[in-house]
Amino acid sequence: MQIEHAAMYVNDLEGAKEFFVRYFEARANGGYYNVKTGFRSYFLSFDGGARLEIMTRPALKEGEKGPLQTGLSHIAFQVGSEEEVRALTERLRADGFQLLSGPRTTGDGYYESCVAGFEGVQVEITA
Repeated sequence: MQIEHAAMYVNDLEGAKEFFVRYFEARANGGYYNVKTGFRSYFLSFDGGARLEIMTRPALKEGEKGPLQTGLSHIAFQVGSEEEVRALTERLRADGFQLLSGPRTTGDGYYESCVAGFEGVQVEITA
């Protein structure tokens, strides 16, 4: 058994798609639109088979986002090497995304950084 995909609601669907395409090499499908509900979505595919569905619809409720809350915590991308972790982290920081931690080696042996990505979603970048 495997996870088929994860999904997240966003306010700015096109901006979210661009974020994952620009920084994490996502490939987006053509999108979906339900005219009755206003629901829109894209499936983003990544190397290795992982998929992320990003969705929006009118009247989304905005909740407070914080690092210590129940529910899904973050999304992590493995980029290959410590140098690639540092380079992507710096690129995101230079483009205005907040660095939350790292790059560093964690207590469980991961080399990673964490940024507050698009719409505040926590994104870990690992070697």
